[in-house]
Amino acid sequence: MKKRILAYMARMDAILIQNDTGESYGALLAEHEKQLAFFMHERLIHLLVTLTFALLAFGTFFMMYLSFSPQLLVLFVALLVLLVPYIMHYYLLENGVQKMYKQYDSLRALALKEQDS
Repeated sequence: MKKRILAYMARMDAILIQNDTGESYGALLAEHEKQLAFFMHERLIHLLVTLTFALLAFGTFFMMYLSFSPQLLVLFVALLVLLVPYIMHYYLLENGVQKMYKQYDSLRALALKEQDS
């Protein structure tokens, strides 16, 4: 997913700089809306997974605080090890979608300008 969102954003940046694809900005805008919806859905799913792992990690920590057990410590460390990559991936998705919103605004302006001429 990381490669896909980064490649798509780079492609859209290149198109915004110089549209040499031969497509109209209206068609590009429609495609961008589909991709944006896809990445927004992906972001929502990863938010739910990240929150679940965070809640499980904090719940395990509080259980360990109340009644220490080596098994709880192992579980807590395992959850933290999994939580860090989830947070990093969610960060990429969140920032990517925010950048895609800006690209959408630019494409929309270009499509309106193309439509007016």
